[in-house]
Amino acid sequence: MPKGDRPIILYPAYFDVGRSRQQGRRVAKRWAVEMPTTQEVASAAKALGLEPQVEDGKAFPSTPWRKEGRVLVRADYYKTSIVQKVAKRIKESR
Repeated sequence: MPKGDRPIILYPAYFDVGRSRQQGRRVAKRWAVEMPTTQEVASAAKALGLEPQVEDGKAFPSTPWRKEGRVLVRADYYKTSIVQKVAKRIKESR
């Protein structure tokens, strides 16, 4: 399977200001928001033209009891830059 075929997975935990980096936050505190939802992540990704697919009932691996869902996007950039762009978009939409 070519590398470009695997979707990038975005969990709401990446953007949650209430989590530490150890708990899965992937963006700087100033770009993080309180309790981000899968829908917010998806609409931010959609606004960036990333064709998001929402998967409900999926949990972030370190908190399997919190079934917050996740968003899959197809992208040809690095995951880090995608995560940052989505974070800025969510922050702006709040």
